[in-house]
Amino acid sequence: MIEQEKNTEMTPITDVAALPKAYEPQAVEARWYRFWEEGDYFKPRPNPARKPFVISMPPPNVTGALHLGHAITATIEDIMIRYHRMQGDETLWVPGEDHAGIATQTVVERLLAKEGIDRHHIGREAFIERVWQWVAQYKSRIQDQHRRLGASCDWSRERFTLDEGLTKAVREVFVRLYDEGLIYRGERIINWCPVCMSAISDLEVYHVNTPGQLTYVRYPLKPLEGQSGGQTEYINVATTRPETILGDTAIAVNPADPRYKDIIGRTAIVPIVHREIPIVGDDAVETSFGTGAVKVTPAHDPVDFEIGMRHDLPRVQVIGFDAKMTTEAGPYVGQDRYEARKNLVADLEKQGLIIKIEDYTVPLGRCQRTDTVIEPLISKQWFIKMMPLATPALNAVKYGQIKIIPERFNKTYFDWLENIHDWCISRQLWWGHRIPVWYCDSCGEMIVSREDITTCPHCEGSELRQDEDVLDTWFSSWLWPFSTLGWPDNTPDLQRYYPTTVMETGYDIIFFWVARMVMSGIHFMGNAPFSTIYLHGLVRDPKGEKMSKSKGNVVDPLEVMDKFGTDALRFTLATSSTPGNDMKLIDERIIGNRNFANKIWNASRFVLLTTNEIKGGVPAIEDLKPRTLADRWIIHRFERLTKNATRLIEEFQFGEAGRQINDFFWSDYCDWYVEIAKVQMQGDEEARQSTAAILRAVLDQSLRLLHPFMPFVTEEVWQYLYQFSEPNKAAWPATALIVAPWPQHNEALVDEEAEQHFSLVQQVITLIRDARNQMNVEPARRIPAIMAVGENVSMFDEQSPLIEFLARTEKPQLHPALAQKPEQSMSLLAGGVEIYLPLAGLLDIGKELERLDKEIAQSTQEAARLQGKLSNQNFVTRAKPEVVEKEREKLTAQEERISKLQTRRAELANM
Repeated sequence: MIEQEKNTEMTPITDVAALPKAYEPQAVEARWYRFWEEGDYFKPRPNPARKPFVISMPPPNVTGALHLGHAITATIEDIMIRYHRMQGDETLWVPGEDHAGIATQTVVERLLAKEGIDRHHIGREAFIERVWQWVAQYKSRIQDQHRRLGASCDWSRERFTLDEGLTKAVREVFVRLYDEGLIYRGERIINWCPVCMSAISDLEVYHVNTPGQLTYVRYPLKPLEGQSGGQTEYINVATTRPETILGDTAIAVNPADPRYKDIIGRTAIVPIVHREIPIVGDDAVETSFGTGAVKVTPAHDPVDFEIGMRHDLPRVQVIGFDAKMTTEAGPYVGQDRYEARKNLVADLEKQGLIIKIEDYTVPLGRCQRTDTVIEPLISKQWFIKMMPLATPALNAVKYGQIKIIPERFNKTYFDWLENIHDWCISRQLWWGHRIPVWYCDSCGEMIVSREDITTCPHCEGSELRQDEDVLDTWFSSWLWPFSTLGWPDNTPDLQRYYPTTVMETGYDIIFFWVARMVMSGIHFMGNAPFSTIYLHGLVRDPKGEKMSKSKGNVVDPLEVMDKFGTDALRFTLATSSTPGNDMKLIDERIIGNRNFANKIWNASRFVLLTTNEIKGGVPAIEDLKPRTLADRWIIHRFERLTKNATRLIEEFQFGEAGRQINDFFWSDYCDWYVEIAKVQMQGDEEARQSTAAILRAVLDQSLRLLHPFMPFVTEEVWQYLYQFSEPNKAAWPATALIVAPWPQHNEALVDEEAEQHFSLVQQVITLIRDARNQMNVEPARRIPAIMAVGENVSMFDEQSPLIEFLARTEKPQLHPALAQKPEQSMSLLAGGVEIYLPLAGLLDIGKELERLDKEIAQSTQEAARLQGKLSNQNFVTRAKPEVVEKEREKLTAQEERISKLQTRRAELANM
């Protein structure tokens, strides 16, 4: 769709009367994006007086279309970028994509499988060529989808994690860390996927609470020396994975557990394979789990591996990399791990070694790509020692170099870094950064090199093999904030734009990516890669459930944009969220924000049509000459909004900023001032000019506040505003709204008196309108209004035309005070103003009394229910205090409602 619209010519409308009656996003969005991109508006504009504002886009995986997680990321980051661009900052947003090693290889392998092709048959080189074909297609698609979202990033600086420059950075880091002794090759427990046939990262493992079983097994104890005959002694253990019994090399108990104090040091016999194993004491054992004694299988469990290291235990691998039992499994060799489990338990039962089997929920780790149950296995892999890197990263947040928003994620960050494990960085894949290590078959040396080598530097032999594995995808992306700027070369971009300013991403990858970027930035650049980490929540469905294809609740952002427009989706994502909290994507909100875009268009079209023939252009707010209370009020309200919206954006409260801008534009500007302007535009030439100037100026400034949230409709309207208001285009403040200056708060324009007085007028109008609706007075019928306004007679006299027009009244009869209440009238109270509406002949009093009686009965019944609930001591003492307080508030509200209804009834009954 984007490609088709790129060829659409911009046809300017020269006659304001020809403006479309409705806003059509599809006719606007691609046109303006092309205008911005081709006009180089996304590139940083040098401003030595201000510090650059820089964001590195979290690179989406080149595995398919963007989802709502990408949409909220792009929206929030674009809000920040557009805001700072309008503030005059030198603004850079670096876009890019991630090669996503295991994810992309899995997708392409499935694609080949449909063609009857296996990657091993076509070979590594041909397979990688096919993956590059995939990347070329989907990388371009992702870029176009970001364009659809309005992402104003600098596409001339777009990077890919397998670019030549980033490959150079990856090799530089590997070699440096190896030379520093922080990268090593060794055998450790890793997450192994039997389908991917690769080690995978923690991020690629998700845990599912799965119904399972806890099997209690008796292990015979070896008789003590000199002990013969008598009854066999046993030690009992509980396990969720009986098949790993075959690989046990110890039984561990907590040394503080009095039940096993005298048994530490003795020898147990592993059932079936009859292996003698020691009983050891270790503080890692939880006395509350199972029997308090645990089997130790160092080759198949991370905790057991650590226990084995501490006690120098042997490692016996009984499950292979294909998830089948090895020769060490004795009679079960070749069986699938779950088949072996079933057979082993049956054999143990035959030997009388099963005590009991209980239902138990097991948090099974599964591969994110294949949904296969992960097997913890010992494997010879490449690792990074993380603790030396983690300590400076931890201190950067602890001592305020980096601020995490929201702050509650500090604990999550600290907990992970304080308990960090070495990082397995090698993957048994073909797609990715090949590990820059070569093995010489002539002399047996291992060479780590930044460049490809063909000759061994030790023996000058040519029989070299490069390591077959590739690096974990995160190994390239943890360098993202500086590798994308040209590191390891000392480029002008690196000098100017590092460190970046904000890292914005989902809270779910704070461990695996964000913390690692902090580590690498400090280690290789000498300072943290960003000063702020902003974490947004997940986008969930209307029920609050996580979106997934299996549930059928996935929402395609492209479909939403096609249906409602990009601005509606962006504004919904921005205003439905708060930092670090999940949000529900509800259709009604999107529809409401589509209506908001239409409101912006309709109000703007009214202003353009109404003021088209009035000269004066679009004045600055400070140059306006307000003549009326409403004029002063709208300027005051806008100044207050500017101050609040700017503060909220600076504090990363984007949702609240958007909501306040929406409230002002929809309510204050459209529902009140635009309606008032219809009255004021009927006055003399001076009144018309003053009102037109305020309409244009406040619209102009409001569009600027809205632009970061809703860039397309605001740019379209803003261009029309200046096109039809400024006869000389050279007088425009900017070539486009995207670079128009952000509104600056002017304290001199704050007018609390105008706020106070106009608020009172609003209350009067609103109360009369509500009374008309309640009494079902015909909309066109004007009603008399008698008001006791105290010292505000002159003020209300000036506002009478507004009250007449907006509340559909006759000219209000104004009095400082009334000695006697007018007969047969409804009384209303707005602040200290008494309003009397004579109702004789305006309604059927009998029917109105019946309606009020019905409402009083319903409210009385509800109040009785609440009183009964609150008089129940069980409820008051057991329910949460906030729940009880909420019920009390409901009761108070009902009692107030009953009082008001009874007062109104009494008034009508006395007429």
